[in-house]
Amino acid sequence: MMMRAMIAEDEAMARKELMYLLQEEEDIVLSPYAENGKQLVELYKKHKPDIIFLDVEMPGMSGLEAAKIIAKQADKQPLFVFTTAYDEYALDAIDVEAIDYLLKPYEETHFKRALSRLRKAYSNKEKTNQQNMPLTKEKLLIDDGERMVVLAPEAIYYAVPHKKLLEIHTEDKIITSKMTLQELEGKLANDAFFRTHRSYLVNLNHIFEITPWFNGTSNVTLKDKEKTKIPVSRSASKILLKRFKL
Repeated sequence: MMMRAMIAEDEAMARKELMYLLQEEEDIVLSPYAENGKQLVELYKKHKPDIIFLDVEMPGMSGLEAAKIIAKQADKQPLFVFTTAYDEYALDAIDVEAIDYLLKPYEETHFKRALSRLRKAYSNKEKTNQQNMPLTKEKLLIDDGERMVVLAPEAIYYAVPHKKLLEIHTEDKIITSKMTLQELEGKLANDAFFRTHRSYLVNLNHIFEITPWFNGTSNVTLKDKEKTKIPVSRSASKILLKRFKL
């Protein structure tokens, strides 16, 4: 389960130290960093990270002020961890329901503690989101040629034809079927699934990011362990962005 993290820190050395620590974690992907509160608010709107490590004291808009603005504007509020050189500022974390705070210079024990709390909170948040996913049916029966596989629609990440069979990809397995992509699309006909390309049917709830490509096309990266990239045609790209209300 990958988590996107953003750092907001005006002190270069403290920022580099935290970037180094986070880059060592296999389940964390770093977004561009911010050097002040105003820049953080702008970068958050663009990259929508899952976690924000932010310094309480920054020039201009403080980290606390930026966190309150983001908390009010965000559809899905990110998880906050405050960083500060002064223990008394840790109390400010209560105002924005921060997961934890880190004192500078960072101690490994406290850093690992914060990550443990973040992972637990993020996991609980994802489970809640999964429960709220729009479903077409409670279960699907997929004929793989030898048996009937029972599959929950929300477990499907994407489907693609391959060597005269249909591959249905979930988080940890691939189910093959003789049904066509069109037939599967009919069974899953609701807003959670979208044809990004004539050969791909994607669950929008499992999209990690959308990246512009060329000539109006784009790619979507999924939330699976492989961070699978799937092409999006030019016509589908326009519709996809509207589906996310961008």
